[in-house]
Amino acid sequence: MWIEGGWGIDALLGQQTRPHDDLDLGVRFEDVERICEAFREFRRSDIEWPASFVLEDAAGRKVDCHPLSFDSKGDGWQADAAGGPPHRWPREGLSGHGRIGGVEVPCITPELQVAWHQHTGFDDVDWIDMQRLSERFGLELPERCRTKPGFLHQKRGASAGLR
Repeated sequence: MWIEGGWGIDALLGQQTRPHDDLDLGVRFEDVERICEAFREFRRSDIEWPASFVLEDAAGRKVDCHPLSFDSKGDGWQADAAGGPPHRWPREGLSGHGRIGGVEVPCITPELQVAWHQHTGFDDVDWIDMQRLSERFGLELPERCRTKPGFLHQKRGASAGLR
């Protein structure tokens, strides 16, 4: 598994910088059933299957899993929710390590986090995350990530919390 998204960024930074609505994970396709069994008290939603599935417990905690099939080069491939071509998770982008609660965790690299933040929903929360990654890892940010958008995307819950 590889932690990505907001918790993935905080893992790379080594500290929680903001509240999170879910935990995003890249998972091996062959591990999907084992993960569901480990989280058996969580309800599974397959709205975007096979691109992702969400596990949610009665308290509202969510794990958003992205199943990956791997090729002979070690690159992971995730189905596209809209039916387009699959998304590549480059092998070198799966070598990140971070810390959550003092525990070392596997995560995607800072470079892959930046690459994946080139999306139409890029908002102020994403912008702050990119600034933090840039400062910590000396990354040159693409043009899209240099200017604060000035809005919060509708996907953000009330707990978006910009600290």
